Amino acid sequence: MVLCAIAPPSLLLRLADAGSRSAREAALETIRVSERLRGRRIAVARALREQGVAVPPDRPGVTANTVFDVEGGEESALPGRQVRGDGDPPSADAAVNEAYDHAAATVAFYREVHARESIDGRGLDLVSSVHFGQRYDNAFWTGEQMVYGDGGGGTFVAGALTRSLDVIAHELTHGVTQYTANLVYEAQSGALNESFSDVFGILVKQRAGGIDAASSDWLIGAGALEPSLGTALRSMLAPGTAYSGDDQPADMDSYRDLPVDDDPRNDSGGVHINSGIPNRAFAEAARTLGGNAWETVGPVWYTVLTERLRANAQFADAAAATIAVAAERYGDGSREHDAVRGGWDAVKVAPTPGDGAQRSSTRRPDPR
Repeated sequence: MVLCAIAPPSLLLRLADAGSRSAREAALETIRVSERLRGRRIAVARALREQGVAVPPDRPGVTANTVFDVEGGEESALPGRQVRGDGDPPSADAAVNEAYDHAAATVAFYREVHARESIDGRGLDLVSSVHFGQRYDNAFWTGEQMVYGDGGGGTFVAGALTRSLDVIAHELTHGVTQYTANLVYEAQSGALNESFSDVFGILVKQRAGGIDAASSDWLIGAGALEPSLGTALRSMLAPGTAYSGDDQPADMDSYRDLPVDDDPRNDSGGVHINSGIPNRAFAEAARTLGGNAWETVGPVWYTVLTERLRANAQFADAAAATIAVAAERYGDGSREHDAVRGGWDAVKVAPTPGDGAQRSSTRRPDPR
């Protein structure tokens, strides 16, 4: 199992090295639990089936949305006690309502903008678990469901992980990627995996708030971090500026060629670090065009994610594919075509030769 979490390991490790005693303890515990969770996918899927929320295949137009409370438990307690489902009144617990409402908003975006039925395109039930662990400073997609810690451990403001719509949309988009391009979560393909989640995280936030490309702050998780750390988790427009110690490069001249190993400092070959490069390519293209990014370059990135990339795609492949799709959609030499090409030029990524159309089939993961 690949655990796709919102907080980069480098941020947690920084606190583990230099934070206060309580922040160090919370960061180390978050890292420890996250590493242990990587082997839990089968057990989580079994628990969901036992709760009666497993997804029958092929249910277009039917998506249940259910929130559970782990009540401070960890992986063995997932998904937890059911606290809100469709038709239930709002809970007295703000985290429950935020998880429910933001998951619904994300699925509505995919349905209304891209005619996609839920995360898998076939009506996958939405399952969320809140209050995971003790001051657990992360949120993640397990491959089966969303899980939210409460924060408050020194990295995130308490409650911020469910309050942030773009964080939730980011994590649920890992599910979309899982069911489509299934990008390998390491090195450049993994950085693309993270970047597509940031792209659609920001687009969901922009559309919900009626924010155009020129007005957007292009920040992921704005206000979610403890103020002493910085303003956001990532800046798509200015990578490397979101928080103190932010190590995202803004172009290929500063690309971090890290080993793919079990050391969290290397971030699986820099998946959260190097994602700043394709993030900026998207933001630059969107700002060049102006207007609503979910209506201009957003559909280009969606087509590429769901139809054009193989699992091991590199930055150059994504550049070629997005440039090709922009030409197909808007015309060769159109403003949109030039803007997409200009975005990749800005980050110094040269597209692979040809049209970039790797044309993957829509893959479904192992149902186990």
